[in-house]
Amino acid sequence: LKLMCSVISRGEVPSPQPNSYPCVMSTAQQVVLAPGARKVPADEVAQPFVREIQEATAQLPTNARPKLVGFLANEDPAARKYAEWTGKTFRRDGMEFEVRQVTTDDLEQALEEANQDKSVHGIMIYYPVFGSRPSFHGGSYDDALRDSVSLCKDVEGLCHFYRRTLYRNQRYVDIERARKCVLPCTPLAVVKVLEHLGAYEDQHPVGDRMSGKVVTIVNRSEVVGRPLAAMLANDGATVYSVDIDSTYIFSRGKVEPVPSTATTEEFVRQSDVVVLGVPSDSYKMDPAWVKEGAIVVNVASYKNIDEAALLATRPGVRFVPQVGKVTVAMLERNLLRLHTNFAGCGRVMWDSGLGCVTPAPAAADLEAPKLQGVDGFTMMPLNA
Repeated sequence: LKLMCSVISRGEVPSPQPNSYPCVMSTAQQVVLAPGARKVPADEVAQPFVREIQEATAQLPTNARPKLVGFLANEDPAARKYAEWTGKTFRRDGMEFEVRQVTTDDLEQALEEANQDKSVHGIMIYYPVFGSRPSFHGGSYDDALRDSVSLCKDVEGLCHFYRRTLYRNQRYVDIERARKCVLPCTPLAVVKVLEHLGAYEDQHPVGDRMSGKVVTIVNRSEVVGRPLAAMLANDGATVYSVDIDSTYIFSRGKVEPVPSTATTEEFVRQSDVVVLGVPSDSYKMDPAWVKEGAIVVNVASYKNIDEAALLATRPGVRFVPQVGKVTVAMLERNLLRLHTNFAGCGRVMWDSGLGCVTPAPAAADLEAPKLQGVDGFTMMPLNA
């Protein structure tokens, strides 16, 4: 589904020309797998999280289950389908889901009402709404919408607060380190796939479990590619982030351009993990580039590599053709986390000096002179 895929706004990544593979049978026949190669279904990764979610919601009173509201302000049939699928999954797992269809003119007001509504624990918007249309506030209108969602309800982890914590590798919302941040759903789904397949080394401390691993991500969107590159780099990996007109190396806290003579093929051939997210059926990576034993994860709505050729010719490769079910499980998980983090908080305040949130004082105490935080840091009241 395109909503769970990254988007290259500047065009398509040029397609390499794959080699021919005479040993691969036709699509009407069963593919002969290379030794150790296998296709990994999303269900295999998602099911443990689904059980965890169902157990958690079963312990909550039926009148206090987390509620997610999805705003639909476009005519995209894929968005509507995704909303229907999300609703069925949430109801199955004991959570509430409501789609609110609004016009683009009414979306900002409806969003603010949901921010203020204490019965709503999570908010998501089906993008794109305005596409690249500029905003009065700066940037694009869709970017402004992302930043309009309360951090207490941003189930997609795309508002400024969560972007800031992600790129600064800050993993908790509070100074006590008791409440974890939420992360963007599809990048988080890819991380969970990699954990499931053993790419993360459990014996290493948190923050170093991808140490020594090389990753190539094709497509540097702000929704999937860039945050995923930062997340993996923050866990110790060296990440090559490939886009239509540039390639960068992400390492912990740093991003640098690659030499101008370097090629995508060079990066892929040394990669332990390859993530493909090009929203075009015309882009196909050459399977011969993928090294033996690598993990290939396709997060695009199209398959960006010939599955049969990959599985037939690359020994030990593990191919995940789609991550949609894992993404929805992460959406549910994020909603539960928001419900736990902020349930009962009438208001919270963001201490911009400490970079975290703290419970707000009573409304009667919110006088202007008292809005100074510790050591003079400004504290901003945020709606919960």
